[in-house]
Amino acid sequence: MTDLRLKNILDRSESYVGKAAQQVKAEPIIQVENATRIYQVGSNNVHALRNISLEVPKGVLAALKGRSGSGKTTLLNLIGGLDKPTSGTVILFNEPLSSMTADQLVDYRRHRIGFVFQSFAIMPLFSARENVELMLRIAGYNEDRKVAALRALDIVGLGPWANHRPWELSGGQQQRVAIARALATHPDLILADEPTGELDSGTGRQIMALFRYIVAREGITVVMATHDPMIEEYAHVVYELSDGQIQDVHYPHPA
Repeated sequence: MTDLRLKNILDRSESYVGKAAQQVKAEPIIQVENATRIYQVGSNNVHALRNISLEVPKGVLAALKGRSGSGKTTLLNLIGGLDKPTSGTVILFNEPLSSMTADQLVDYRRHRIGFVFQSFAIMPLFSARENVELMLRIAGYNEDRKVAALRALDIVGLGPWANHRPWELSGGQQQRVAIARALATHPDLILADEPTGELDSGTGRQIMALFRYIVAREGITVVMATHDPMIEEYAHVVYELSDGQIQDVHYPHPA
């Protein structure tokens, strides 16, 4: 059952969708140009991505949609600087990732990019607030960590559960803690890898609506890798992947 606080947030998200959709024509903050990623498995070369090119504008919920093995997670990892293309270029915030040192990439991931994973990856002995504060500590925030953590939890509707441990929270609430953790540093970009994969369809729908709300409320771009067909109801642009290639690009909620 959706708690009242989250329901109010999801209701407000309906009024935000038009604002976010208008950003589809904005300048891109992500540019991928002819990116290919080949992994060597034994004596075989496996093409995870084949000459991928795309642009993601600021302030939208963009989906990388496809079946398992389509290349969407590999593409997400290239955008996040967690992996490098075998050939091609990835440009983030007008700067090629290939020009960055390892330390610069770490700094980007700590301050300008938030990550949300399928498995919630939250610390089981920490409260919701402590889990969010931990990310702020890792990012080097020394002041007002508690204030920033509580703000992030409030955005995702978990303010009253700030002191609850993970075992006291539902799966959907745990994923919202993970989203709050990604939000806490107020990044420019959130990368979410199958964030609804371990949730039932109703809770998954709530999480997608929450991402859409965050895009418009906070001005953060979200790129989500998913195989869930419900993303069509929430994303502003969808990149359909198959066999390491983009097969289609469409705009479910155009400006």
